[in-house]
Formats: sequence, structure tokens, C-alpha cells
Amino acid sequence: MTTVRIGEVLMNRGILTAGQVEVILEEQLRSHRPFGELAEHMFNIDPTDIEQAWMEQYARLARHVDVMKESKDARAMQSIERRQAWQFRVMPLRFDGKELMVATTPDNLCRALRFVTRCLSVPCYIVLTEAKMLGEALERHFPLPGMTAAFVGQNQLNPMVLLAGD
Repeated sequence: MTTVRIGEVLMNRGILTAGQVEVILEEQLRSHRPFGELAEHMFNIDPTDIEQAWMEQYARLARHVDVMKESKDARAMQSIERRQAWQFRVMPLRFDGKELMVATTPDNLCRALRFVTRCLSVPCYIVLTEAKMLGEALERHFPLPGMTAAFVGQNQLNPMVLLAGD
């Protein structure tokens, strides 16, 4: 698997120059601070640009799955509520040892990562799938009145549906 560096992604997007990347890497060697944090502080790079570059980096490296074909276990499915599955666009699939495999889409990666790291008490790893597949899987395994597969690809959900869900 080819390594994808966040500095390369930011250069390809025209946000940083090769010289700026080199300066950040030199500082990273000294300080051991994350590349994105240094880019923000040293060159005033917008945190949203760093987040977008990180999502692109992760999406290139992550395993892509068909959630309907992946095996699922009841304990994993019970690890979140229906409302959470739709709100954060996540689908817990199964435990691999002590780690919970959770599927989301590339566009929902940051939201999903925040959710699994802040709200779940088990170690998780994220795999990626297409919005249509995730939506169909959520409809089947986490039915919630008023929610359809089309909602997964949208940036906003109807909060009244989510509040009434569980």
C-alpha cells in the first residue's frame, strides 16, 4: 500500500508549497507535533483545509466495503442506538477481537470518527462504504421513522425525526 502524506495532499490542493512542507517537516522532527497542527500555526492554514486533507488521506488508505455483504454480529449492532446510527452515519458491523468495525462514508468520516472516539467505550476502526449502501443498511438494520437511504448523502438531517426516533 502506498503511503499518502498529508503534506502531499495539501500541496496537490494548492494550499501549501513544497518549501512550506519541508519547513513543517523540519519543525515536526524537532517538536514531534502533528503536521496539521504545525501547518495551522506556522502558515495560518485553515483547520477545515487540514480536516479535508486528512479525510482524503484516510479515504485513500482505508478499506472499502459493501456493508450489506459484510458479516454482522448482534453485540456490535447493539453498541449504538438507531438515532446515533443515522445522526453520525455509522454502521457497527462486528467485533474483530476487541475492536469494533464501524462503516461510514468518506464524506461523513470526520463526524463518524468524532462519534466513535467520544461516545463509544470500545476501541474502533473505520471502514468506508458508499452512501447508498450505508443508507440501505441503516434502513434495514436501524429503521427509524422518516429516515430513508437518501438522508445519508445529505449534510443535514431532520432533527425532529431524530428526536422522535428512540
